[in-house]
Amino acid sequence: MAEEQRKKIRWSSAWGDARELVWAHRKRLALGAALMIVNQAMGLVLPASTKYLIDEVIGKGRIDLLWKIALAAGAATLVQAVTSFSLAQVLGVAAQRAITEMRKKVQAQIARLPVSYFDSTQTGNLISRIMNDAEGIRNLVGTGLVQLVGSFITAIVALCVLFWLNWRLTSITILVLGAFGGALAFAFTRLRPLFRERGEIMAALTGRLAESLGGIRIVKAYTAEKREELTFARGAHNLFRNIAKSMTEVSATTAFSSVVIGAVGVVMILVGGRSVVTGTMTLGDLFMYVLFTGLMALPLIQFAAIGTQITEAFAGLERIREVMNMRTEDDEDAERAPLFEVRGEIEFENVTFEYNEGVPVLKNVSFKALAGSTTALVGSSGSGKSTLTSLVMNFNQPLSGAIKIDGKDLRSLRLRDFRSYLGVVMQDNFLFDGTIADNIAFSNPHATRAEIQAVSHVAHCEEFIEGFEGKYETVVGERGVKLSGGQRQRIAIARAILADPKLLILDEATSSLDSESEALIQDGLRQLRRGRTTFVIAHRLSTIRSADQILVLEAGEIVERGTHEELLTAGGRYKQLYDKQYNFEQDQFINPGEDFTPAPPQSLEKGVPQRLSTL
Repeated sequence: MAEEQRKKIRWSSAWGDARELVWAHRKRLALGAALMIVNQAMGLVLPASTKYLIDEVIGKGRIDLLWKIALAAGAATLVQAVTSFSLAQVLGVAAQRAITEMRKKVQAQIARLPVSYFDSTQTGNLISRIMNDAEGIRNLVGTGLVQLVGSFITAIVALCVLFWLNWRLTSITILVLGAFGGALAFAFTRLRPLFRERGEIMAALTGRLAESLGGIRIVKAYTAEKREELTFARGAHNLFRNIAKSMTEVSATTAFSSVVIGAVGVVMILVGGRSVVTGTMTLGDLFMYVLFTGLMALPLIQFAAIGTQITEAFAGLERIREVMNMRTEDDEDAERAPLFEVRGEIEFENVTFEYNEGVPVLKNVSFKALAGSTTALVGSSGSGKSTLTSLVMNFNQPLSGAIKIDGKDLRSLRLRDFRSYLGVVMQDNFLFDGTIADNIAFSNPHATRAEIQAVSHVAHCEEFIEGFEGKYETVVGERGVKLSGGQRQRIAIARAILADPKLLILDEATSSLDSESEALIQDGLRQLRRGRTTFVIAHRLSTIRSADQILVLEAGEIVERGTHEELLTAGGRYKQLYDKQYNFEQDQFINPGEDFTPAPPQSLEKGVPQRLSTL
């Protein structure tokens, strides 16, 4: 019951959105309405001429009127054709412009939502919000609404003519059509929730399909094609059931309209036929009455179809409103202080953060990273390293405490200004489906080709780029699938160098590189880090020896801090991690000539999870 009440309130807000949309396109809609009125008026000429054709030309033999009637009907038909074409052009363009503007508006809003929203929402769902929900508004600013208004005006004119021809017969006809109108109102009440549910089902289905296709290699590797097929089938059947139910409702409404038309026909046969026999109506009057009754009833039948489309548009507007009402991460930027210059000093003051209420991921974390220094983050999986860097990038806000840059609280500064000083190399380096040059220049779209080549040299990308036929114009494929992991990572490093950031985040920046490539890239990273405040997450502890400070995190708390040498001398958690990793690497790489005998299941069970849990 509460859910139903919630939906009703949202529907009332959708009416407000519809009014704003119509007002924004009022000029084209007004022109369209004028064309529609002319079109509908011309549609009255032919049925009106039947009275004179039957009563005057045929009944009284007035042949002189025949050419006049034919000329009037022909001219009206020509005007109807011209106005119909003009109507489609005027309102069709208006509808497409409105759809485009709405898509741009929703996309801009979604892009500015917090990262936490994307963490909990499927990509396909978001695509559906942007592309599909906006599509329905064509029926508000296109021909749908104007056609509805034009048909309503035609119905009023036809009703006046019908009262003039026979008020008794018209009164009975109105009662029958009134019952039809009530049935339509009831039908739309049932259809609205169905259309809203359809949008949600379609979004979920699209989201799962996007995930399945995006992860097709994992699906195939684990022979999960059948499972994905079944998952999609369940979603498709949910959509089918929704569509089938809505089709049943619409079909029932259409069938009822046929019954209404039949009832009106029966009334006209009985009452109209008696009126002709008694002389209160001529035969021409009856023919004219029949045609004008059709003109009055037709808008009601059109209302069933157009009203269904408009209802669907309202459902889309409601879902769009849900997104547009969400608070964006830069909502308060206009009230925040601009950030003109950054030295790069980052300070955490008793920062606590949690994703789920009551489950803190970071607990009272405090430290200072001096401008131009390198801070390495070390610890077990789930200790809070990535969360800490996420807070540095302002992707999330601390539950308590403060994060400061150059002594200023990050929450008091404009988000866009702050992020313009960021450079990032993630563990899962995302590349766009474009050229290598485009991907490197993503951090600086105005970079010249010489600048792109220079950073590629520093990141040691040249050695594989020059081997491609297209060189820098080589298309990398979706998510960079045509490149190896190491190649993707080096392009990501080149992209970060080109950004020339003051703050640099390196999350496993060399994780996808072999030993030889890593040795080459370390020099590039050292150049990249020079003069920049850098945060490094590294599981290979040998890569962070030169860090100015190392923070060892466990269970969301800093348990140790110091330089590489200081922490080894202290003999605490860091030394334990270092020794374990050093011994593991010695076993794996220093004695490659020794025979490798697989460990028995028991030792694997004890050893591998321990390795994963600590590294």
